[in-house]
Amino acid sequence: MSAAAGASPLKIIEPGRGEYSPGVCNIGTAEIARRRMAGHVALAVGVAVGVVLVASGAPHWTRLILFLPVAGSASGYLQAWLHFCAAFGSRGVYNFGPVGTQQQVADREAKARDRARSARIGVAAVLIGAAVAVAAVLLPL
Repeated sequence: MSAAAGASPLKIIEPGRGEYSPGVCNIGTAEIARRRMAGHVALAVGVAVGVVLVASGAPHWTRLILFLPVAGSASGYLQAWLHFCAAFGSRGVYNFGPVGTQQQVADREAKARDRARSARIGVAAVLIGAAVAVAAVLLPL
């Protein structure tokens, strides 16, 4: 169906450009940078913990602790890459201004889309953390 036939044209929203899109984009550049930094910090913690565990000769099963920083890092990086904050989506808010300012999502359907996207990000971060932790346990180092 064409726009001339009465259908509204599809609006493409480029994430991170300052416009809220339910289940697609709920943070702007300042919040994206904050999520990316969280990913960097958690990754550095994970690498440091992994090095300490291997260097100290700790039992392989103790490497499961890597789940926490790796899942945190994955969460930060996923949120930055997707331009979507899982916590904001769960709470029904968004922010395209300075860090610390938020607007409420009013539409019930939009909130549902945001919660679903938040859940997918959480599940993906948990799976990534678990996969890396299990791989670390299985490494012969």
